[in-house]
Order: sequence, then C-alpha cells, then structure tokens
Amino acid sequence: MTHPEPRFTPLRERHEALGASFTDFGGWSMPVRYTSDLAEHRAVREAAGIFDISHMAEFLVAGPDAGAFLDFALSGRLSTIADDQAKYSLVLDAAGGIVDDVIVYRQHAERFIVVANAGNRDAVATAFAERIQGRDVRVEDWTDRIALIAVQGPASPAVLADTTEISGWTTPLGELGYYRMAHADFVPSPGAEPVPVHIGRTGYTGEDGFEVFGRTEDALAMWDALRRAGEGHGLVPAGLAARDTLRLEAGMPLYGHELSLDVSPVQVGLGRAVARGDDDFVGRSALAAEATGRPVLVGLAAEGRRAGRAGYAVRDESGAEIGVVTSGALSPTLGHPIAMALVAPDHAATGGTLSIDVRGTLVPATVTELPFYRRTK
Repeated sequence: MTHPEPRFTPLRERHEALGASFTDFGGWSMPVRYTSDLAEHRAVREAAGIFDISHMAEFLVAGPDAGAFLDFALSGRLSTIADDQAKYSLVLDAAGGIVDDVIVYRQHAERFIVVANAGNRDAVATAFAERIQGRDVRVEDWTDRIALIAVQGPASPAVLADTTEISGWTTPLGELGYYRMAHADFVPSPGAEPVPVHIGRTGYTGEDGFEVFGRTEDALAMWDALRRAGEGHGLVPAGLAARDTLRLEAGMPLYGHELSLDVSPVQVGLGRAVARGDDDFVGRSALAAEATGRPVLVGLAAEGRRAGRAGYAVRDESGAEIGVVTSGALSPTLGHPIAMALVAPDHAATGGTLSIDVRGTLVPATVTELPFYRRTK
C-alpha cells in the first residue's frame, strides 16, 4: 500500500515533547535530531542511544513451506538458521539487482519475521507475493502492528537489565548472543497484564545493542520504560542524523546510496549474503553470469574538514572520473572525512590515493578497508 502523505510512528508525541526536528524518510515523518547530531552520535559510541525505528517494515512469513519460500525469495539460505537466530539477507530481482536488504528472524521452523526498509515496503511485499508460487506459506504485512525501538551503545545491556517492566526472558540477557532473539514479558502499566515482546541483539550502529519488538499500542509505554531505565546510564534519544553517521563509520550500507537495483551483491561486498552451491533463488542465474569490471564499493579516508557527499565524483591522479561517492560525512568518532564510493575495480586497491571532487576542489583521499570503525568489545 502506497502512502502519499508522510506517516507518523506511534511515538510522534514523545518526539515533539523532546523538541525533535523532523524529516521525511521513506514516506515517514521521522526525528532527524533532538539536540545535536554530534552529541547523539557520541552518546551511542560512549554510552547509549534510543532510536524510534517503528517506520521499518515487518512481514510475518509462516507455514510449512516458510523456510523453503525464503530460500527462494531471498539470496541466503534461511531454512537452516536456528530458532531465535537472525540473519542478514537480500531481496534480489531477476537481473541480480538489490530490491532491498533485510534481516530475518526465525522464531521456529514455520514462522519467520522479515524486517525490511520503510521505503521498500511495497517493493518487498510485491516480490514476496510473486514468489509464493503455490507454496504452503502465508505472508502478512505486520508493519502497522509492530512498534520497534532500538537501544544501542556499550551501556545498552545495562539499560535493558534495568528495565524492570521487562521480565521472563527466554534467554538470559547475559547469554543472548549477537544476531539472536529472546522473548519476554512487558508490563505496559502498573497492574496491567504482561504482553509479549521480542528482543533481538541486532542494530545498525556498529555498537552492541538491542531492537525491541512490541505492539503498536504499547509503543509509548515501552519508550518511557526504556528511557527511565537509561537515566543512570547516559541514554539519550537519537535521531536519523546520528544513525546515519554511526552506520557510515561502521561501513553498513544504506538502500538508495550503496544499494539499489543497479548494483549486485558482489559489487558492494555482500557476497557473504548470497547462498552458494546449487541453491535456487531469484537472481541466481544473473549473478552467476555477472560480468567483471563493474564498479566496486570502497572506503575513502581524507584529511581536513571537507567531506565528500553522495553524488560527488571520485577522480584518479589524471583528473578522470572513475567513481562516485555513495555516502560521506565528517566522522564524529575519527575526526576526519570518510566516504563510501563505487569506483572502477582497477582503482580499488587499499592504500591507493584518489580525489573527491568537493564542489570543484579536489580533496585527496586514501582507499581504505571497511569498516572505518570497529568496536573493541
């Protein structure tokens, strides 16, 4: 379903009360910042940040053929992941282009939750509908039923541990591994009956963190409970601006920037998300026949303060254009400009020197491995 007017998450009133600035993102009116992009970014790196990500699209995939359906509809082998395990995967088109990148959570052999990007909700829904092909599976769009809140940063485990409204974890918090999910009970108000929540140790910041799935009607209570628990741990509300610089430092791709229908998984370093062997999935034949020589994704690190932005040309030593910046910013953590760019493969060697054309000024940049930032624990 297409929504021509911006939509609001169930946490809109909390964002307004906090003085957030808003922007349109994937058809949703979302908080871009509350106070300072830099302060929110640093809070996530040093303590914790709380993000409203209820704009993300969620799909229930259930039935005896759920695993087999996802193996065909997505690029990875999902039927073999364990119960309560998550896996990153891709929705490809027949030509091998990327329709969307998703995270799949398996609750049990016949029940999965697929989380897609907000702006690709319709595209993913259409792809799933076309790929059922008589399988005994149902796909339901649960986006409007689910509120999703992320708590990210080194203090995030302490925040979740101190959220007294959440109890009865199926996996103890201290034992919950990365890309795993636990189930728990949440009490939305004193004396109320507990309701189920699902907590994934996943995120989009390069830090330890959690994503809490609950009912839309419980969103305000979940947000308030997590914020109360975070008061002693430096937790701050964080918006899309900080989320973008955090994911860029962590080398995580963003749809519409690094990912699109015009690029393949191998070009952007996502070959790991593609099943090997004889697996049959949409896009497999095109990937097998993919020509060499297509642009590849690299990291670029520069000095000074002038950052390359998406769409800026990347040039070689002769001044010839050999690529384009897909994302770029002045890194709050590293203190210098960083960018991801698609460049000709013969200019992709780590350590090479290229230039970013920043509004007519050529800024030297060194090709570097991704990610730019990696947490130490």
